[in-house]
Amino acid sequence: MTKGRNKLARTMSLDRKRVKPQQAAARVAQKPDGRRLRTEDSRQRIVAAMLALVREGSVAPNAEDVAARAGAGLRTVFRLFDNMDGLYREMNAAMEREVMPLVLKPLEPGPWRKQLEELLGRRAEVYEQIMPVKIASDAQQHTSVYLRNTAKRLVVMQRGGLLAVLPPDIVKDQARFEAINLVMSFEAWRRLRKEQGLSIKRAREAVTLAVKGLIG
Repeated sequence: MTKGRNKLARTMSLDRKRVKPQQAAARVAQKPDGRRLRTEDSRQRIVAAMLALVREGSVAPNAEDVAARAGAGLRTVFRLFDNMDGLYREMNAAMEREVMPLVLKPLEPGPWRKQLEELLGRRAEVYEQIMPVKIASDAQQHTSVYLRNTAKRLVVMQRGGLLAVLPPDIVKDQARFEAINLVMSFEAWRRLRKEQGLSIKRAREAVTLAVKGLIG
């Protein structure tokens, strides 16, 4: 009787150790792929390096500078990104992930003038965040359909934001609407901050004054 129980226990132990092919495959799939993780880490470090260089004022970082900042080899940069356009894509995507929560945040309920004032302040904040990346991307637009389309998308978003706030009588007045659209655009903000050298506070005051003059 004891011998039978021992044999049964050994059989059960072997069954527990025996792993079906499907189970083995599932376990392998659940384990992190070391090479894939290293590749993703390298990709993120390269994009972060590109962003850092641009935010420090480098309008057109080259692959050598990016590789050095990321602590990666030049071959790694071009292995993960076929060309610099691919790196600009990733950089813009990273920037969008940062600012879109603020861009998409609903305005506080209230009179349209109050919402317009809030929109103006929010745009100043967003423009400051995206400015280095936008300037660098704009400088490369002639080489990239993606960057040109990204710039057009920003224009559409800016226009849509105004359409959602301004009253119908101003929207129907095309000249006035387009003037407001221009004054509150990234391009106007960049001109005030970079070419005219205004502080954030003074630039915002200038835009506010111009908008108030247009809405009456």
